[in-house]
Amino acid sequence: MNFLTRLPMPAALLVCIVLGAVLIYVPFLWVGVARLQVGYDMSAPRTMVDKFPPYAQRANWAHQNSFESFTLFAPAALMAYVTGQDSLLALGAAIAYVVARLLYSLFYILDIPLLRSAMFAVGSLSIFTLFVMSCRSALL
Repeated sequence: MNFLTRLPMPAALLVCIVLGAVLIYVPFLWVGVARLQVGYDMSAPRTMVDKFPPYAQRANWAHQNSFESFTLFAPAALMAYVTGQDSLLALGAAIAYVVARLLYSLFYILDIPLLRSAMFAVGSLSIFTLFVMSCRSALL
């Protein structure tokens, strides 16, 4: 992630949005492996999750949660972009979100709930930070 600190702030925010979108699909790689193991049911792909091994069920849940989290991160990062946030705090929040979401999925799949929850909190705090900084900048 060091390359992000060398980019202009607007570019770094946009790259973090792209990385956040890509990270939605990282847990889905394990879902794909499980689909191959149990046999893909084209007529009812969503019911296959019940047949998955536990790691793949958790990967599926991490994948779903990644969509939910990204729907808050993308507007927060775009608000930071639009309001011209260029502080290290804003950059740190955007990078922290990306790292936390990668680790969140990993800890979810590996069934380490305490660390998973900690990464969820870090990601949520990052989103909140970007929202607050942007709103504060726009209102003052």
